Amino acid sequence: MGSGVYTYELLNSFYDFDEKNEYTVFLPPNVIPSDLPKEKNNWHYQLVGPAKLWTMYSLPKFFFVSKPKLDIFFSPTHYLPPFILYPSAISILDLSFLYFKSNFTLKDFWQLKLWSEWSAKSCRQIFTISQASKDDIINLYQLPENKIAVTYPGIKELKNLRIKELSMNKVLEKYGINHNYILFVGTVQPRKNIVKLIEAFSKITDKDLELVIIGRSGWMYEEIYAAPKKFGVEQKVKFLDSVSDEELPYFYKNAACFVLPSLYEGFGMPILEAMQNGCPVVTSNVSSMPEAGGNAALYVDPSNVGDILNKIKMVISDPKLQKEMIKKGYEQVKKFSWEKTARETLKVLEQVAGK
Repeated sequence: MGSGVYTYELLNSFYDFDEKNEYTVFLPPNVIPSDLPKEKNNWHYQLVGPAKLWTMYSLPKFFFVSKPKLDIFFSPTHYLPPFILYPSAISILDLSFLYFKSNFTLKDFWQLKLWSEWSAKSCRQIFTISQASKDDIINLYQLPENKIAVTYPGIKELKNLRIKELSMNKVLEKYGINHNYILFVGTVQPRKNIVKLIEAFSKITDKDLELVIIGRSGWMYEEIYAAPKKFGVEQKVKFLDSVSDEELPYFYKNAACFVLPSLYEGFGMPILEAMQNGCPVVTSNVSSMPEAGGNAALYVDPSNVGDILNKIKMVISDPKLQKEMIKKGYEQVKKFSWEKTARETLKVLEQVAGK
């Protein structure tokens, strides 16, 4: 889950339930808030320019010159504007860039590293989306535990809007998928551990089983795309990068199981998406993934191909286990909502603001 989704869902939830507080949403001049809530008595937009160096230069300059009356400034990103004189809060969804430096350009890495650490130490409050991420922030930035609040993200129903009249068969036929497959959803990059997933899949003897990988290319993907040929399953692995949000539920609903053997996740939203759509989940026992999956998933050591293989085989060969996992998955999903996230976030913001 990216910061854009996190910000959008928080803003919409604040808008829906909070009539007590007044909000001013600051935006660059090239951003038109057409998909954001309309202005009302307690909800306003302020365009601040120029767009270039917006957080570093334009925003602090505006605050210095205009001196808007704010009880608290909240940046739902890693970055805090410099020279800010208001009580402030930021969100750090994860610190993956510190663990997987090679996934970033040198410029992006150093910007993330230096600016994120300065922002974390300069603000009064940090929000993050899992206990695993909180532990990382405490350990890597040497910050006190009470400065960081965990507010788990919510999940919205994936709706079949544009193609709801089409059958499952039509959607899968469009992409050349048969009716027996394992599913992965996520960015195609090394952190997702897709090569080991493909290796484990190659050891399954079911000739009709396919592996469907849905996601856009990230960094250093060459080894991943070469893996099916390396392990002799190039005819059984399909990479799809153009599946729409409306079509995605069909893939979850029809999969034998969903597998996310990632090495690190800030939260792991596809775990909940799979459970929401009645798909059994196999995922890693590291980072935040056990927090997302709870007791509804089967967990693997992501470094152990044999473990990944065995857990997948357990699920796809046992209809009773599948049924139990699906039932637990539906219950797990009920624990997460964006309104709950927003209410918990607002409570902390009000405390920091002294209200």
